[in-house]
Amino acid sequence: MWESETESVRGREHGNGVLSSSKHGVKTDGFELRGQSWYVATDIPSDLLVQVGDIKFHLHKFPLLSRSGKVNRLIYESNNPELNKIIFEDLPGGPEAFELAAKFCYGIAVDLTAGNISGLRCAAEYLEMTEDLEEGNLIFKTEAFLSYVVLSSWRDSILVLKSCEKLSPWAENLQIVRRCSESIAWKACANPKGNQMGVHGEIEIDHFVRVVTAIKVKGMRFELIGASIMHYAAKWIPVLIKDGQGQGPADDMMSISSNSNSSCGSSSWKGGLHMIVAGTKDEIPSIQSKDQRMISESLISIIPPQKDSVSCSFLLRLLRTANMLKVAPALVTELEKRVGMQFEQATLADLLIPSYNKGETMYDVDLVQRLLEHFLVQEQTVSSSPSRPPFSDKHMYEGTQRANNPNAKMRVARLVDSYLTEVSRDRNLSLTKFQVLAEALPESARTCDDGLYRAIDSYLKAHPTLSEHERKRLCRVMDCQKLSIDACMHAAQNERLPLRIVVQVLFSEQVKISNALANSTLKDTVETQYQPLIPNHKTLLEATPQSFQEGWAAAKKDINTLKFELESIKAKYLELQNDMENLQRQFDKMSKQKQTSAWTTGWKKLSKLTKMIPVENQDIGPQMSTEQTRKAPGRWRNSIS
Repeated sequence: MWESETESVRGREHGNGVLSSSKHGVKTDGFELRGQSWYVATDIPSDLLVQVGDIKFHLHKFPLLSRSGKVNRLIYESNNPELNKIIFEDLPGGPEAFELAAKFCYGIAVDLTAGNISGLRCAAEYLEMTEDLEEGNLIFKTEAFLSYVVLSSWRDSILVLKSCEKLSPWAENLQIVRRCSESIAWKACANPKGNQMGVHGEIEIDHFVRVVTAIKVKGMRFELIGASIMHYAAKWIPVLIKDGQGQGPADDMMSISSNSNSSCGSSSWKGGLHMIVAGTKDEIPSIQSKDQRMISESLISIIPPQKDSVSCSFLLRLLRTANMLKVAPALVTELEKRVGMQFEQATLADLLIPSYNKGETMYDVDLVQRLLEHFLVQEQTVSSSPSRPPFSDKHMYEGTQRANNPNAKMRVARLVDSYLTEVSRDRNLSLTKFQVLAEALPESARTCDDGLYRAIDSYLKAHPTLSEHERKRLCRVMDCQKLSIDACMHAAQNERLPLRIVVQVLFSEQVKISNALANSTLKDTVETQYQPLIPNHKTLLEATPQSFQEGWAAAKKDINTLKFELESIKAKYLELQNDMENLQRQFDKMSKQKQTSAWTTGWKKLSKLTKMIPVENQDIGPQMSTEQTRKAPGRWRNSIS
């Protein structure tokens, strides 16, 4: 309650938050409520019944005629002097606002607050309580309270703006919404750190958009605006803050309907500021989901264009919600581009967005493919012309400045490999989609293909009916030379891999072991300052991506078995070498020609090749050159073909 500080201004009384009128024709002690009817506490019988909604007011004509131009016209222009009943069906503010206006007409003190001032101001305009009828009328006094009390307070401006939600279009036409929005914007920019941006969650989306738009014009920092948007979204779109991992489309739709009694359930929009191109979404049944779709579309349209104004995780969750609610396609496209700007900050859980098209994959792989393409376009644009902001033709990302981070592609590569591993378990995922997504990144983005190998192996497990040609096509996306020793050992006994790939993996491991042996010998003869050709086993494991280490934790139990099998293979190689030497000696004895024939030359080459193969044997010295080792695979294939 505001304490009365009465002052006389040209014959009218204006209290600080307390309205009263010194001129009235009926003495009364107040109003009395009996059931659904209000009565004036006076001895004079009522001669006018005013009905507002379901509430009836038993009043007197003279107090209302002296203050309300609308009541004057209804009575004197009706050509019915005996008119004793008026119905106001569309009075803004309803019975509560009319009660305060009627009390003012009777000279009863009215307490003005941030909660009732907007309704009373609109009701005064509706009843035409102007200065033409009497000085100090209700329009003048409510305007004064708005200007000098409400707009000077941050919290009062928020409360008045919230109360305007049910007063459209009166509050808009009387500029109450505009003035409150600008007041909030000025105060927010004047004190960014203590601006209580979270309070904006109290107001509905139309007025929130107005406030954010006004704040942008005033020049507030984009990260503070983004924080306010994220806070607002968390309050009004409950499904946005749910952990989407493992959920499907049906779970998402159930989560919407289960929130029908939440804070956003009380919202009801009547058009207003929502100037978004919305498509036909008749398939969404509930009013609740339509409200949340409207909120999502509005929030997407007001996100600041600068990178990092909101987190990538928030953008992906908003994108998931937008797809679920069937948001306008143009806004979804813009949101996808925004995610592409910050794609290296994404997490696997945020990328697991369900596919809402029946009969397709469980997760929306096409969406992730588009996000990756936007990321690559952004990277290429920044690299080619750093001074030009990306997507300038859309005017949405003007002013965006982004440093060209060489590690961004590597982080995205690890993220894509983890995503492929997760979605590869889906039987409906086609080989083409897997291959296109795996090959979308340039080769330089991956320094190690362990994560990609893990995804390939997972896909082979989930799709056992693949033909030999399809398995070869799948494995072509991987570079065997980029596999770690642990991955090579696992692949060497992986029966799901094509034989050609296993041979390539074995040869790659052979080269690595040869280099390691050569490096070990070199390390004993040179100073320790030189870098080893291949790091030790511990360092190599530490350099292995975390995603691979976690995925192959179970496979490490088989390492000892693999080593034993490799030793057996080496022993077989030695036996084969001895047999070849015996055959060579027998052939030499049988040969009587002095000149060596082409067949003999080829046979000696085969024998020489056989001696070179088991380079893993510890008896072979480091003097074997790397060049000879590299030539071995081609000759070996010729010898066994």
